Amino acid sequence: MALGNWSWSSRVPQVDETRRTGEPPSDYVVRLAEAKTRAAAGLAGAQQYVVAADTAVADGDDLFGKPANAAEAVHMLRMLRGHSHQVYTGIAVLDLAETRLLTDVCITEVPMRSYDDPEIDDYVKSGDPFDKAGAYAIQHTGFHPVENLHGCYASVMGFPLCHLLRLLDRMHAAPQPELPTQCQAHLQYACPVSSAILRGEQVG
Repeated sequence: MALGNWSWSSRVPQVDETRRTGEPPSDYVVRLAEAKTRAAAGLAGAQQYVVAADTAVADGDDLFGKPANAAEAVHMLRMLRGHSHQVYTGIAVLDLAETRLLTDVCITEVPMRSYDDPEIDDYVKSGDPFDKAGAYAIQHTGFHPVENLHGCYASVMGFPLCHLLRLLDRMHAAPQPELPTQCQAHLQYACPVSSAILRGEQVG
């Protein structure tokens, strides 16, 4: 597959994802991203870059994984509604030729609307929450749980591309510069923080 002028392939490295006692969400996702990068290094060629990421949905210090059942999905959605929580995505890039590793973290504040219990029940019955951390998909058009987002939509939906690009730029290996524009067009989201992220500011 291609990313701008890059070709890429995906692997699923196996790492221990147990959270350490007292570990902040930002440290947790960066540590796992780094561990995944190192675990996948043996599957790549000597002149390649290895990119890995890990995402966590957090409400304060509490992390929300994928719900195991309907009751857990309902509980998560009730806990998250009506206020903002955070989505943390840690990214690690390993340059195998230079044995150089860089990391970054995207932190997006996610304001949830005050959806009601019948809406939760209908959404859970759809089956959509069960493979989603936090039991929701920001892009779901029927439930649309998030309102007035002012951060990185891509991180909440899947992967913060601008954070990856600035890591690659630090390695002097950035793909084509029009990728942020293409990302926004694909997501149909006019990102208010893309330029600031690419300038190196700590916004998400």
